[in-house]
Amino acid sequence: MPDSPTISDTGTTGNEKLSSEPRGATEHHLEIGRSADDPVDLNANLEARIKNPLEGIPRDQLMLRVEAFCEEKGLAQHVQLFRKGALVAQNPDDYDRIEGTEALDEAEKKALRDEVEHKWRLPAKLFLTIATCSIGAAVQGWDQTGTNGANIFFPDIYGIGGTSTRDKLLLGLVNAGPYLGSALCGCWLSDPINNLWGRRGVIFFSAHFCLWPVIGSAFCHTWWEQLICRLFMGVGMGVKASTVPIYAAENSPASIRGALVMSWQMWTAFGIMLGTAFNLAVWSAGDINWRLMLGAPFIPAVPLLVLIYFCPESPRWYMKKNRYGKAWDAMIRLRNHPIQVARDIFYIHSQLELEEQLLRNSWYFQRMAELFTIPRVRRATLAAFTVMIAQQMCGINIIAFYSTTIFKDAGQDDYQALLASFGFGLVNWLFAFPAFWTIDTFGRRSLLLFTFPQMTWTLLAAGLCTLLEQGTARTALVALFVYLFAAFYSPGEGPVPFTYSAEVFPLSHREVGMGFSVATCLFWAAVLGMTFPFLLESLGTVGAFGLYAGFNALALVMIFFWVPETKQKTLEELDYVFAVPTRKFAGYQVRHVLPWWFKRWVLWRREAKLRPLYTMDHHQGRVGGEGRLGSGTNTLSETEREVKGGGVGGETVKGI
Repeated sequence: MPDSPTISDTGTTGNEKLSSEPRGATEHHLEIGRSADDPVDLNANLEARIKNPLEGIPRDQLMLRVEAFCEEKGLAQHVQLFRKGALVAQNPDDYDRIEGTEALDEAEKKALRDEVEHKWRLPAKLFLTIATCSIGAAVQGWDQTGTNGANIFFPDIYGIGGTSTRDKLLLGLVNAGPYLGSALCGCWLSDPINNLWGRRGVIFFSAHFCLWPVIGSAFCHTWWEQLICRLFMGVGMGVKASTVPIYAAENSPASIRGALVMSWQMWTAFGIMLGTAFNLAVWSAGDINWRLMLGAPFIPAVPLLVLIYFCPESPRWYMKKNRYGKAWDAMIRLRNHPIQVARDIFYIHSQLELEEQLLRNSWYFQRMAELFTIPRVRRATLAAFTVMIAQQMCGINIIAFYSTTIFKDAGQDDYQALLASFGFGLVNWLFAFPAFWTIDTFGRRSLLLFTFPQMTWTLLAAGLCTLLEQGTARTALVALFVYLFAAFYSPGEGPVPFTYSAEVFPLSHREVGMGFSVATCLFWAAVLGMTFPFLLESLGTVGAFGLYAGFNALALVMIFFWVPETKQKTLEELDYVFAVPTRKFAGYQVRHVLPWWFKRWVLWRREAKLRPLYTMDHHQGRVGGEGRLGSGTNTLSETEREVKGGGVGGETVKGI
């Protein structure tokens, strides 16, 4: 049996021959190290290929690049590690066959094996970072539910509890205040503040806006005082929601990035549950119960202010600022071994060089315009916009705002309505747990395509049940279908939008892109919060729920055509995913996915095959511990993997 090929000092294996001639050409956005007849256009990746920017570079040239990189970035003391890390990043699956002075020792090989075989074996600082992000999310969730219970008390005290158009508009405006503050101000502050202070500084800044205005809201005596406090609260919510998912995504390994970043939604749901539980607990507190409901969300903001000080800054932010020494110091606290740090930093740097060729340096308003003018960025903007607006189209925030009111309309008294709202909060949180396992196996897109049809029929059923005669059966059935709606929302449209939007933009546009995405989500949350009282009065509960069921169906179509899969790819590899033209991606869904799905799941033809859309270049392998399938035609398409769990050999899911 022949020996396994090894990586020699020339950078080739026994099965390969690599040219030592210079690669690339000027005035073209070519991948570093690739031939001039193999261009990489990050605006039009017509071949739908996922490429490694280090592939094809002869070993001697790669080592020269490493030495120049270390000298330029002040990392000369780590040059030997970077030599090894560059070879690992170039051929992620062949690290155990590297020869010469760069051969890995057993500890380094074990560290690389462990990130695949024991991917949850992570450093304490990374867990602390994710825990701190989770607290930030809990602040967000509790802030949302303060008015849920208070809605049945404070309108009469503020003199806006009547049925007039003015009173309904003002009530909706007070409820929507945080979302208006976020969408109109907070989200757009994210980019310039991130540029100045980094991720940690922004989170510290935003926590203050989630502390003092919240306390102030408990002491307001008029509706306009309450509105001002809630607008300031919204500034903090917008900045925080635009930054925390990015911070978590940039610090996480690719193989479990989805699970770690989705902690934002999971702990937002936990905050919602805490809010509904607290509302229930203080119901009997007399005349001050609604003030306690509004003021209590300041509690989780206190540990957020303290813990963020102990977390490392995002290494990618340091690299963006050309502070590579700081990036090394931060990354070494977020990975288990220095070989992983060297590999990740050099790989990220190589990909950022490509981004720089395409995107150049730009100022704030130019970056805002480029969200819609640079094709690669525009496709990410469209996909992020779709998943974010779908979160409002599905109707979840209407239930989060007004569930107590809805349950009262279903015939329950104040306490029963608060108890039913707590049940909604509990279900919303508990059913977020499955996404920890499914978001990086089934993927972001497939979770949405599965859960939106379920949300459509459960919401429609909840509305139809309100037509039953008043009684226990009506109340129980309305609550049942609202809970089922939450159960389908929590592992799908709950965690995906913020996870997805935090990862799809290139580093140069990540803050402004995330700001736009969150502003989209929260602006429409404000609009829906303001209009729902009118909608409920004019259409009734069944009409309002039926309308949102239709919105769910529309969102399903938008996601199917506009939202590519992003699971288990590094943030830099997503440049190639979003370089595929939208027309090509949508056409693939129509010409290949739909016919395949019909043959496979309607006609039950097991021999039906789905032609791949994306293909991996040879040696793409695993960078950052992520799972990879083979190269070329052996690679499953992303859409086919949407209906398979865990890659090869996974369980098949019936649906697209």
